[in-house]
Amino acid sequence: MEQKISILQSRGRVCLLPLIAILLSVASCATDNQKIKHISLVGAGASFPAPLYERWLADYNQQHPDVQINYQAIGSSAGVQQLIEGTVDFAASDVGITNEQAGKIKRGVIALPLTAGSIVLAYNLKPVAQQSPQVNVPPVVRLPRQVYVDIFLGKIKNWNHPKIAAANPGVSLPDLPIQVVHRTDGSGTTSVFTQHLSAISPEWKSKIGAGKSIAWQVGVGGKGNEGVTALIQQIPGAIGYVEYIYAKQNKLPVAALENKSGNYITPTPESVAQTLEAVKLPGDNLIAFITDPTGARSYPIVTYSWLLTYHQYPNQVKAQALKNFIDWAVIDGQKSSLELGYIPLSKKVVIQVQSAVKKIAE
Repeated sequence: MEQKISILQSRGRVCLLPLIAILLSVASCATDNQKIKHISLVGAGASFPAPLYERWLADYNQQHPDVQINYQAIGSSAGVQQLIEGTVDFAASDVGITNEQAGKIKRGVIALPLTAGSIVLAYNLKPVAQQSPQVNVPPVVRLPRQVYVDIFLGKIKNWNHPKIAAANPGVSLPDLPIQVVHRTDGSGTTSVFTQHLSAISPEWKSKIGAGKSIAWQVGVGGKGNEGVTALIQQIPGAIGYVEYIYAKQNKLPVAALENKSGNYITPTPESVAQTLEAVKLPGDNLIAFITDPTGARSYPIVTYSWLLTYHQYPNQVKAQALKNFIDWAVIDGQKSSLELGYIPLSKKVVIQVQSAVKKIAE
């Protein structure tokens, strides 16, 4: 009898072992879930989309409080470099990424256009207009193509220059020196702007060229779109290139630029969308530019802004969290675009981005 009881007790212990293993497994899963409950992602790069990203990250965190995403607007060049060094989870660039840069990233890289907008020439003539009754500054100054090239070459140095006056008949522009303001950091905004100048001016192309950092002939520099904007606000007679939202938020006037068709166009959702319609994003990397649009109503300086992710992530939870955010950004996030001065992605581009996102961590 004692032997039977011993056998039953032994069998009971044996039966309990699988149950204990299952319970331990469940407890382990619960612990893992607690560990991944709060997810942090870090990104850095272009200042061009920063106001929109800030809105997105705040809205997304409200809906998904366990996902914390931080983004630092340090410029496209610095953002790409941090992606190459592996110190961020994602980057942002207004010029995407070059094949050479991508080749340095062993984990692979995927470029995703998440928004688009215009680069504008913002200026500051307000103090002069207020102090000089004889000065009659138009609500929008019109700048011919060759004129704004020559301003940034340092060849046109005063606001009442005959070529500016000829494009703005019936007004009296001030006898005031033009102070050019440009970026000091490696900038996708600079690259897009100088690509445009190179496309419309052989002189600019041969003397200066295009790039995220160039040797400026004239002017003072500021860091980021916010730095350039601040200098334009501070300096009477200043003119500089910034992403439209920075001019809009700081109530700076922006010039109407002559496009390839000879029309003076201000940056509006319609004129920017006209330009984007002509941009065909290739299926392999979704990166393309149009440096001098031909549309009669097209605003001439427009670009997408790209979010750059790794192809492979050691932490699959982070990968999934980033994919979830991007999927949200191309649908729900686009609703904030027009309000802030950006251009929502077309349905075709959204589909392209959604398809590319699936490749993350495959």
